[in-house]
Amino acid sequence: MKYLLAGSLGACALAVAVPATAATVTAEANVARSEGDWGGELAVGVPIIQDGGFSITPGVGAFFHKRDHDGYDNQDSQCIRTSDGEQVSDGKCDNSGTKIFGKVEAMYKLPMSLSFGLGARFIGNDLRGYGIVAMPLAPFIDVKGNIGDHYVAAGVQAKF
Repeated sequence: MKYLLAGSLGACALAVAVPATAATVTAEANVARSEGDWGGELAVGVPIIQDGGFSITPGVGAFFHKRDHDGYDNQDSQCIRTSDGEQVSDGKCDNSGTKIFGKVEAMYKLPMSLSFGLGARFIGNDLRGYGIVAMPLAPFIDVKGNIGDHYVAAGVQAKF
């Protein structure tokens, strides 16, 4: 249910934003650490407000990470709980996880220079704030970093 809620909120925000600013879509790919797990995240957003160097961009994304399920083992093609030998779902032995998230970022871009701002991300049952810094790498491509409570990410953002 929480994934459906996060995805629905982000999709609604994107649907509302598209008529207002159909010319810009942001896509980003990051290496991230969230809630103690390392992984990668992919996100897409559409600015709903762009005025001078200021923008507000809602978005949705997915965090792909390695889950560490201690106490489970794969034996004879079956996933078992090592404490009692009972068979459990295969998801406990595949070591992969995906979390859907919704986010909103408010940014200010200095002319031909750095961008900085604040963001909020809803993932799982947590709403967490974070700071953002970005620097142009090429036209329409920025190097971007996020840092917040139990969250750090770095990667690239492209604008179409």
